[in-house]
Amino acid sequence: MTDQTHGTSTGARDKEYWSANLRLIYWSLAIWALSSFGFGILLRPLVSGIQFGGTDLGFWFAQQGSILVFLVLIFNYAWQMNRLDRKFGVEE
Repeated sequence: MTDQTHGTSTGARDKEYWSANLRLIYWSLAIWALSSFGFGILLRPLVSGIQFGGTDLGFWFAQQGSILVFLVLIFNYAWQMNRLDRKFGVEE
């Protein structure tokens, strides 16, 4: 079956859609892991001298920063998925 508007097969468009969706998920997970586990735990000695919010940056990421980054990622994912849905014609 071919899509008349784009001239491509439905299966190929589905693969392209899911590939873009998975790429967005992988980038979101990588950013979240870097902010929570990376800056909060592994890289804390490197960023401990930087003051942010009245405390060192590593402690701030461990206590608040990773949560705020997670919230931003949720809104970014919803916005990007709405754009992706419109692009592929599968919006609600």
